Amino acid sequence: MAKDPVRVLVTGAAGQIGYALVPMIARGVMLGPDQPVVLHLLDIPPAAEALNGVKMELIDAAFPLLKGVVATTDVIEACTGVNIAVMVGGFPRKEGMERKDVMSKNVSIYKSQASALEQHAAAGCKVLVVANPANTNALILKEFAPSIPEKNITCLTRLDHNRALGQISERLNVQVSDVKNVIIWGNHSSTQYPDVSHATVKAPHGENHVRELVADDEWLRGEFITTVQQRGAAIIKARKLSSALSAASSACDHIRDWVLGTPEGTWVSMGVYSDGSYNVPAGLIYSFPVTCRDGEWSIVQGLSIDEFSRNKLDATAQELSEEKALAYSCLS
Repeated sequence: MAKDPVRVLVTGAAGQIGYALVPMIARGVMLGPDQPVVLHLLDIPPAAEALNGVKMELIDAAFPLLKGVVATTDVIEACTGVNIAVMVGGFPRKEGMERKDVMSKNVSIYKSQASALEQHAAAGCKVLVVANPANTNALILKEFAPSIPEKNITCLTRLDHNRALGQISERLNVQVSDVKNVIIWGNHSSTQYPDVSHATVKAPHGENHVRELVADDEWLRGEFITTVQQRGAAIIKARKLSSALSAASSACDHIRDWVLGTPEGTWVSMGVYSDGSYNVPAGLIYSFPVTCRDGEWSIVQGLSIDEFSRNKLDATAQELSEEKALAYSCLS
């Protein structure tokens, strides 16, 4: 029996990330090679013509899994009946702008999109926020879509997780697929903490700890962390545009693992609603190590946290608490 199509919303769909993301979804990268999809593409009115061009290209690519395309600048039409929402659209920080200016623009965007999703999305809709500040945008969305379960609202830190895997694989000259269980803790910002304390590399006779293989704590606690934290800025400097291909690919990874499950013995990093695990304040959207099964994520419990890590976890939580306060001040 053919499966019913899943309706996937991509906001900001005419932008760089959207342009990289929609063919991946249509090709089955996000939901699997046997899952038909209908794409709902949303962008702002000035981008309507470009959005229509993206729709034309999707039709021209003749993707077998693609069962329809809704391309619109109307948020209600875009959100109606969607099962998965990938929120790529947001207001980017421009030169000379204060953080509060960016925050207030994004608060109003996410407030209106939250109410459209709450009223018009399919029951059980899963939401992934990509646009920065991703953690706090997700929190605002949660605030204004109270009937969407908090477990269904997440933000993207899989890009940082994948960046960390990439750095370790380059350093050790091993296949990236053989590295697992790095963790991104906290905010998708330069305070995030890429942690290899529990990471391993597959070897012919079992698994070896990354820390022992690298055998250079100075690099692991210094350059490795800053490279992952600042990778986005390095790509902007090199490309004169922000990360699009890698962001799109990791958004697919995030949703695929959430929906289809993580491999046994492997965890991934997701920005999720904190329940107080690891003494992270409850009520923040914070990146944790999670495993996924039957469409549900669970925070990995019981990992040991040394003093170096504890300080890093607390620092990024502090930044998120400040961002949350700033976002709420924009509401009043």
